[in-house]
Amino acid sequence: MLFRDRTDAGRQLTAQLAEYADRPDVLILALPRGGVPVAYEVARALHAPLDIFLVRKLGVPGHEELAMGAIASGGIHVLNEDVVRALRIPGEVIDAIAAEEQQELKRRERAYRGDRPTPQVRGKTVILIDDGLATGSTMRAAVAALRQQGPARIVVAVPVGAPETCAEFQEEADESICARTPEPFHAVGLWYGDFSQTTDEEVHDLLERAAEEHAPAYGRA
Repeated sequence: MLFRDRTDAGRQLTAQLAEYADRPDVLILALPRGGVPVAYEVARALHAPLDIFLVRKLGVPGHEELAMGAIASGGIHVLNEDVVRALRIPGEVIDAIAAEEQQELKRRERAYRGDRPTPQVRGKTVILIDDGLATGSTMRAAVAALRQQGPARIVVAVPVGAPETCAEFQEEADESICARTPEPFHAVGLWYGDFSQTTDEEVHDLLERAAEEHAPAYGRA
């Protein structure tokens, strides 16, 4: 166990991101749901605005925990071609699952953000945070979608990740920060004492608290 819970993980990750503190160009974007408690602690420590970036994994039928790809806000699709080829998953099956996940993505956006507008990404240094990196398919979709919105810089930051995946993101993002890279890795949840699922209500509440603490990020005086 490296972290008591996601709050502890966020506090530990903050130490790796000190250079981004108190900078007006920095925006923290969390991958819901598990990335939000981690990112909330980082945003508080760096005095930076916090929001979410929605991504949904595309699970293999019958083995949903195995990701064959992901979708993200902006209509981005990223496929794990190795998984798709190895399991011979038909294109129509992928399309059907993607359409279903798109509906869930829209539902979550309404539930989490409510009427609050999405933050402006163009020209910002975006720190993209999750609770860990395993295969990286979800984060890969997020980076691809963000690129299309014109940020100045994308920093991928997680408390723990598979060493090979963290190395891959050195190429895919402008910077990749994995606070811990244990070997053998196996799974993100193994490194947390408490890895219970973050609820929709917790995500909403943390975003509300963050908005109150950093109101200018949402266009308020």
